[in-house]
Amino acid sequence: MADYNNPVLRGQTAAAGVIDAGLRAYMLRVYNYMLVGLTLTGATAWVTANIPQIRNLFFHIDPATGRIGMSMLGWIALLAPLGLVLFLSFRISRMSLPAARATFWVYAALMGIGMAPVLLLYTGASVGEVFFITAGTFGAMSLWGYTTKRDLTGFGSFLFMGLIGLMIAMVVNMFLHSAMMQWIVSVAGVLIFTGLTAYDTQNIKEMYVANDDGTVAGRKAIFGALKLYLDFINLFLFMLRLMGNRR
Repeated sequence: MADYNNPVLRGQTAAAGVIDAGLRAYMLRVYNYMLVGLTLTGATAWVTANIPQIRNLFFHIDPATGRIGMSMLGWIALLAPLGLVLFLSFRISRMSLPAARATFWVYAALMGIGMAPVLLLYTGASVGEVFFITAGTFGAMSLWGYTTKRDLTGFGSFLFMGLIGLMIAMVVNMFLHSAMMQWIVSVAGVLIFTGLTAYDTQNIKEMYVANDDGTVAGRKAIFGALKLYLDFINLFLFMLRLMGNRR
């Protein structure tokens, strides 16, 4: 019969409860950061696409063909997030928490400018429908990644190799303009980022250390939010290619 009055057993149970509560708070912080980032991206994209004075700073639309071109400022807004995500990846461990947080917010806002053409190319109903499908898929895979006892490390390595292949195929198709290859790339992109959602969630969970101070835990939460944000955005874009209705 178990000795429920054993002080060692009580201490272990209490410690497990503290870790579990701390882990839940940490993961909630990650998801909140990601949600704010997505909200910033969506708001910036909507403002850029729907206010002509702002849209014309970054994009110009050919009235004859409807083709969307980019100004110099548009190219800067498109490429700047790449620099910021690299900066965050390599420097976040040495940044203050407010600086890391501000960099993530700026990154998310700039991503919105780059995604504004999506709202111009696809119908609003289509974008909304695909967004909710993406949210459901992301939520299910993230929950599975959080709760599964299976080690997804090998799965993540396989997905990373697939991601490299996906990027090469996208570059090649920029010259081939093959509709079939575009469809294959889109399907592969959905599968890869669906899997990465589960892998990254498990990886973020394993980054948690109960003894981390507030700054270290905050940096980890921001970096985790960045990973999940990228998974969500890419999953959304590839799904939109497959299911979206163009204007």
